[in-house]
Amino acid sequence: MPMTPEKKLIEQGWQKQATYDNPRLSEMVEMYQEIGFEVHLEPFNAENETGCTGCLQLMPDSFQTLYTRRKIEREE
Repeated sequence: MPMTPEKKLIEQGWQKQATYDNPRLSEMVEMYQEIGFEVHLEPFNAENETGCTGCLQLMPDSFQTLYTRRKIEREE
């Protein structure tokens, strides 16, 4: 069974937070960055969501799924 893009992200240490549209998406990205997290956004994919996604599917291009992970401190 091939690995899905979502499973690859999770394997790389990303944690799925939620799916948002703007302005909430921008607010959440800013908040996570301010508290020291890396942020990764993926296009909305109904197959990766649980529960009802009917409303999201009406305008799928407006939504993105937010993933975060702690920043990795690199020694120089």
